[in-house]
Parts: sequence; structure tokens; C-alpha cells
Amino acid sequence: MEVERPDVLIHAAAVCGGIGANRAEPGRFFFENAVMGVHLIEDARRGGVGKFVQIGTVCAYPKNTPVPFHEDDLWNGYPEETNAPYGLAKKALLVQLQAYRQQYGFNGIYLIPVNLYGPHDNFDLASSHVIPAMMRKFIEAKESGRDRVDLWGDGSASREFLYAGDAAEGILMAAEQYDGPEPVNLGSGQEITIRDLAEKVASLVGYRGEIAWDTTQPNGQQRRQLDVSRARELFGFEARTTLDDGLRKTVEWYMTSRLTETSQASRG
Repeated sequence: MEVERPDVLIHAAAVCGGIGANRAEPGRFFFENAVMGVHLIEDARRGGVGKFVQIGTVCAYPKNTPVPFHEDDLWNGYPEETNAPYGLAKKALLVQLQAYRQQYGFNGIYLIPVNLYGPHDNFDLASSHVIPAMMRKFIEAKESGRDRVDLWGDGSASREFLYAGDAAEGILMAAEQYDGPEPVNLGSGQEITIRDLAEKVASLVGYRGEIAWDTTQPNGQQRRQLDVSRARELFGFEARTTLDDGLRKTVEWYMTSRLTETSQASRG
């Protein structure tokens, strides 16, 4: 801070992952997200940073939030249990920023992106989110000739997804135009069931085998869709990338990445 003297600091770092990763390491997900955020906000205040942009998480919303999720409902209950430690750690940073605004006049804003995806995503099956996990499973099944892919839950849960490029645009728009204390959702406003998502991804990568649902594993929160009107009204953000286009771009990037890795490995 003292060397760079930033005018604006965007805190987008997180220790995060899908349901499996959250269940495996809830303590780490709570501690590391809370500690890095708390210290970074305090250091930014002490270092005279003009504006702090905190990226929160849709996991902070209560388990039974009415759909679409509105920012005013953020405190009306406990988050869905499988990712509550992560969600609460991130939500505590909203409290810190609002308290710092009140006491120190520190300009910190808090954005709540919905589930993100896109090129350069994490495709590690042990820690990835649903879209990259599906893509990898279907692609590997196709390549190996397997006729069945197992997915968690029963497919009935729904999610809203925001393409990473759109999220980046929304974050920059908020950094430039929004200076308020209230949290703001960033999303596409469109909801899809996991079952329908799986069929889209399978079709996109050319997998024609069976999609089997492992109902011994959790669905996670049953529905997620954001009310995105506040972002539109306060700084004019609207997602521009459709889910179909975003999935296609992500698959193309991942396939190119896999080919590059295979080529490098063969030369090594």
C-alpha cells in the first residue's frame, strides 16, 4: 500500500470451490476468506486508499431467500449449510465496510456476483464449480468412450450464471460510478435447472451417453436467481453474454487449453 499508493483497490481473491470443496474444508474456507478480507480492508484504510471494492458471494444469501434474491433480504436467515462458512466470512466484510464508512468515512462498496464461469476457470474436479466440472466430465467421458457420467444431486436445483467477462465489466462500472453503502447484486437475471444445464453442456461438447444423477449427494441451495435491478439503476449494468454463447466460449477455451497441455507434455 505504502509503495503503490492505489486510488482504487478491488478485492476479488477468495478461497472457494463447489459443494464438495466447501464440505471438505469449511474451517479453511471461513478462516482464510475472513482473515484476508479483514486485514486487506484495514490496511487499505490505513494506507489511504480512496475506494475499496469488495467482491462478495451469492452464498451469503439465506437458504430460503425469496426468488429473485433482493439485496434487502441478505440478513433474513442463515445461508445454505453446505457453503455457509464461506458465505458468512464474505458477508462479515460487508459489515466491516459499512462500519468503516460510518466511523472513518472510508469509501468501500460491496458487490454480490452470482455463480461465475468462463475461460480460465478452475477445471479441477476436486474444487471446481458446476459448469467447469460438467465440461471436464463430459469431455473426458467422450474421449475415453464411457457411456455414463454421474452428476451430484437430482438435477432439480436451479442456478443463475454470469459470464466472467460480463462480471468484470460490472465490477469496473461499479468502481467508477457507485459509492453507496448498500450491497449490489451482479447477475444475468436468468435461471436454469442443473438438469437442463447438463443437457446443454453435454450437447455442446458432443457427449451422447447417459447422464446419471447421484441423489446421495446434495443439491445445495434449491434455487438461485438474483434481482438485478439495483445494478441497472445505480450504474447501468446489464449482462450482455447469453448462457449459450458463454458456454460455447468456455468450451472452446478449455479444449484449446487441453490441446496445448497435451502438446507440451508430449514434447517434454
